[in-house]
Amino acid sequence: MAVKNILKMGEPSLLVKSKEVKAFGSPELLQLLQDMKDTMAQANGAGLAAPQIGVDLQVVIFGTDQINPRYPDAERVPKTVLINPKLEILGDPSDDLQMGWEGCLSVPGMRGLVPRHKHLRYSGFDEWGNEISRDVSGFHARVVQHECDHLWGILYPMRMTDMSQFGFVDVLFPELDPYAED
Repeated sequence: MAVKNILKMGEPSLLVKSKEVKAFGSPELLQLLQDMKDTMAQANGAGLAAPQIGVDLQVVIFGTDQINPRYPDAERVPKTVLINPKLEILGDPSDDLQMGWEGCLSVPGMRGLVPRHKHLRYSGFDEWGNEISRDVSGFHARVVQHECDHLWGILYPMRMTDMSQFGFVDVLFPELDPYAED
């Protein structure tokens, strides 16, 4: 098991656009994915982007196939590896925004109310270079947008429209474990 250190907000490398993956199925890519899976599992994350562990590549993983202590009421999302992603908003982009609470492993202990598109299509590749394309909505769509933002140097507080809806988890949601890392 190779749990990596998760970079925190303030680290300049989290604000940089990541590079596309060119070599699929390589030992380096497969090791990166294993490190990301181990790190995400250790932190009870719903997703993780390569830049969060200091790797400047367009690679995200996400999924919640069991109850996640950080998001106990969230719908299940299939475990997914998504490389070089593209997002397409489905429907009217101006009429498709939904507010929802988000946390981030790079912004530990905090949550914020973030507008995200409710319906989207994401596409990209798995670790072997096989194409992926899914139409999703709800929490699944939110997780994908959040993780892909990391690839473009965006952290969720940068998407917020009302900073009065940003605070510590143990204050905003005392019913959640105040010691769980976000």
